[in-house]
Amino acid sequence: MRSAFETFLADLRAPVARDPAAEGWLDVLLSYPGFHAITAHRAIHALWLRRVPLLPRLLSEIVHRVTGIDIHPGATIGPGFFIDHGTGVVIGGTAIVGADVTIYQGVTLGGTSLQRKKRHPTLCDNVVVGSGAAVLGDITIGENVKIGANSVVVKDVPPNSTVVGIPGRVVLQDGRPIAPPSPRLHADLPDPEATEIAELRARIAALEARVAELAPRNDVSPAL
Repeated sequence: MRSAFETFLADLRAPVARDPAAEGWLDVLLSYPGFHAITAHRAIHALWLRRVPLLPRLLSEIVHRVTGIDIHPGATIGPGFFIDHGTGVVIGGTAIVGADVTIYQGVTLGGTSLQRKKRHPTLCDNVVVGSGAAVLGDITIGENVKIGANSVVVKDVPPNSTVVGIPGRVVLQDGRPIAPPSPRLHADLPDPEATEIAELRARIAALEARVAELAPRNDVSPAL
C-alpha cells in the first residue's frame, strides 16, 4: 500500500505525463484545478473514514466552489488520478476509481438508486473517460477501457474495450481489429453510425443498379 506522500507524487506526475500542455510539476502544482481537487479530496476522505461529522461535506463543498469539481468525501480514488480541465466533473460517494485513471471535463460518475448502498460505478486501472460522458450505477468498467466523449454507460464494460454512444456500447474489444494507439485516447474512437450509413448507401446503390438493369425489360411492349 502506498503512503500518502507516494500517492501525492503519483497525482503530481500524472498531468505532467498525460497532458502535453503541462509545463512541469510546478505548473501543475500551481495552476491545475484537477490536481488541487484530488489533493484536497485525499485529506477530506481521510476525515470521512474517521467518521468526522459535517466537516468533510463542508470542505468538499468549498473545494467544489473553488475548482468546479464535485467529489463526494466518500469516493475512493487510486493514485495517479488525473482530471484534465475538470469543470463540471461529478464523482459520487460510493464511486471507486483505480490507479492511473484519466477523466475529462463534464464527466459524471453517478448513481441510479436512491437506496443507501453501492450505487456508483467502479473504474478499474488505466480507464480513460472522455468529455461529457456519464457512467451511471453500480457497474464495473474494466482495465484499460476508453469511454468516448458524451457517451452514457449504464452496463458493465469488459477490460481492454472502447465504448461509445447513448446508451454506451462496446465497439472495440480484445480479439477485434483496433486502431493504432493515439496519445489522445479519448478522441481516438471509431464511428459506428458512419460505418452503418456507409453500408446502407452501398446497399441502396446496388439495389438502384439492379432496378436500372431490370427497367428496360419492363418497358418492352407485348408482341401483337
